[in-house]
Amino acid sequence: MTHRQNYLAKIERKKEDKIASGLISEHYPEVSDMVIHMTYYQKASNPVLMVRTVNFFPTSYAYFNMECMIKGCEDGGFNLTSIVENMVRNHKKSGKGKMSCCGVNDSLSPDHAYISYEINIHYK
Repeated sequence: MTHRQNYLAKIERKKEDKIASGLISEHYPEVSDMVIHMTYYQKASNPVLMVRTVNFFPTSYAYFNMECMIKGCEDGGFNLTSIVENMVRNHKKSGKGKMSCCGVNDSLSPDHAYISYEINIHYK
């Protein structure tokens, strides 16, 4: 039962964090939509873990902290908030990069996962 309670508490915290982040329209009123393409990599013989595309609209939460997909990774993920903020501030339409997971676990190496990302922003 404890595992289930921990899982439900984690889901509730994530929901609260999303709500607290506010809406795209509140933080970035000049943005009409945004697309983030990510490829998740793991330290393994088959490194590509997943390819993911996330679409954001003015009614979406301005929550850009993507979770790490490695089982057992605690407090990890890929926080793209500062990258998005910098792009919008400089009115950039696209950007690419790589980011390592900041999560920890005794059984995981520090470089257990990373993403390559491409962010495309359309302005009004």
